[in-house]
Amino acid sequence: MGLITGLLTLPLAPVRGAVWVAEKVKQHAEQQYYDPALIQRQIADVDDAYAAGELTDPERDRLHEDLLARLFEAQRRRRGEEM
Repeated sequence: MGLITGLLTLPLAPVRGAVWVAEKVKQHAEQQYYDPALIQRQIADVDDAYAAGELTDPERDRLHEDLLARLFEAQRRRRGEEM
């Protein structure tokens, strides 16, 4: 980056910094959201809640469906990273 370009874009530095931080936060949140181990623990929690009578069949099925969709997406993302 040249001196003139650097001076002209200097006022945008805080915006670029905020965008960088937002991207890092999003990346970290997605890593947690699609963590297979966490998803499997949540599936076990749903099963425990169902066994304790805290969930109905439709509630359990909906939660399982959502968690399995996340798990499949996590596996798809990992395969994409390996390529």
